[in-house]
Order: sequence, then C-alpha cells, then structure tokens
Amino acid sequence: MQFPGVSNAWTMPIRARIDMLSTGIRTPVGIKVFGTSLTEMEKVAREVEAVGRTVPGTTSAYAERVIGGYYFDITPDRTELGRYGLSVQDVQEVIGMALGAKAITQTVEGRERYDVAMRYPATLRSDPEAIGREVQVALPGGGTIPLGDVATIERTRGATSIRTENGQLAVYIFVDIVGRDLGGYVAEAQAAVAASVTLPPGYSLGWSGQFEYLERAKQRLATVVPLTLALIFLLLYLNFRRLTETLIVMLSLPFALVGGIWLMWFMGFSMSVAVAVGFIGWPGWRLKPE
Repeated sequence: MQFPGVSNAWTMPIRARIDMLSTGIRTPVGIKVFGTSLTEMEKVAREVEAVGRTVPGTTSAYAERVIGGYYFDITPDRTELGRYGLSVQDVQEVIGMALGAKAITQTVEGRERYDVAMRYPATLRSDPEAIGREVQVALPGGGTIPLGDVATIERTRGATSIRTENGQLAVYIFVDIVGRDLGGYVAEAQAAVAASVTLPPGYSLGWSGQFEYLERAKQRLATVVPLTLALIFLLLYLNFRRLTETLIVMLSLPFALVGGIWLMWFMGFSMSVAVAVGFIGWPGWRLKPE
C-alpha cells in the first residue's frame, strides 16, 4: 500500500516495542542527524534514507518528515496598533478566543464543572483573508476594527514535531535489517553514507539503536575476554601444577573455536553479543578442573 505523503517502515511489532523502550529507536539501527536548521536537516535525512536503502540487508529505511505542518502566522503591526490605541495583548486575546477556543466561562452542573469556549466556525478559521476580514478587535473608545487592518496574516509551513538531544536539534532515520550481522551492516552503511552524503558545516550524524549497545558490549568484551582467558589459565595451572600441560590445553582453544564458527555458518547465525558470550562461557565450562 502506498499513500501520498506516507512512507512504509517494516518491522516486527514486539521487537519494535522492545527496541523503542531500550534505545529510543524503534528499529535495530537508528541514524540521528544533528544540526541547526530543520529544513536542512530533513534534506540530509532524506539523502541518508536513499543511501541506506541501497545497502544490502536493508528491509526498510525511513527518515522523519519534520517540515510538513501548516500554520497561520499572525504578526501584529505595532504602528497600526498605536494609531488605534491598541496593544499586542489586545490582539492576542482576540486571537485566543476567536481562533484558539480560549475558555471564557464555566458551567456548573451539580458537582461537575465544564469550561465554555467560543470561537469562529471552521470556514472562517481556515482562510487567511476570512480571518483578517471577519475577526474583529474591539477599540478602546468603542467600535471594532478587522484583524487584518492591524496584523499581517499568512499561511506558512513549519515543523510537525521538534526533537532535541544534548541541546541540539535532531532528526531520526529508522533502518530495519535482515540477514546481516549488526556490526558488519553498520560499517558498510557508514562507508556508503560517507561516500554519498556531504554534510553542511555544523551538521553531524550519530548511529544509535541496538548498534549503540553493541559498541558498548564490544568495549566490555575487550576487557572481559582477556580476563576470562587469564582466569582459565590460572585455574588450569593450579590444577596441573605444570606450565607445559597448561599451555597444551590452552592452545587447543583456537581449534575448538573453529568448530563453533563452522556451526554458526551452518546454522546461518550472525555474530552478536549473545554468540560472543557463548564463546566465552563454553571454554570455561569445558576446561574447568575435574
């Protein structure tokens, strides 16, 4: 299904919920565009989306459309306001009641209280010319004047939503993958984006999602793996009391890992944190002293 102005992003519902709760990104890979202008950031995000779709293993890539909302900008003319003895607050109060449905009183029904709001019908609120002609501002000395005589009314486009992260504006690109290990996919995607997308000065990209957790796990495993091997070596030495036999057993570990790698290939598994933990735990169980 394709709808104008709507892009499809395919992912598993439960996994999307877990990813959203754990990383704030509802897909395994998320790309964040940081910058100062939402218009320029959306342009960069669309370019990254197009490049991401060409990377093998991508099932969907979707960049947020932030510049898609329509607004009425009403700018008071201070010169005209002073000529009629009005203030900006007078104009704002009229706009709040006539267009924004500001509560003007309350109705009491037993123990219940309900706000009562009054505003112009939708036909008069959807046209800038009608707003300027029909919305009246009360004058201090009596009478009214059309809003269009003391303010400029125009239809503009702006952001539908604004994200901020670490004090910077952010636009997200959501990427879902299949059949690829996370680390290898992100490395290839980063190379493709760097080769095809030119970032304006002051703009940057951040890679998040499960990849962020993978990077943290790699840093921890870089410490845990040597420490684990050292501990296994110590336990073996305390058991055999001989360095030669201990080294013979330790040298068998690389050959044992070959079988695990072949099994991963045969089963079609991708390298992940869970697989790495399994490789760490297996030799510790196999080589523990009897």
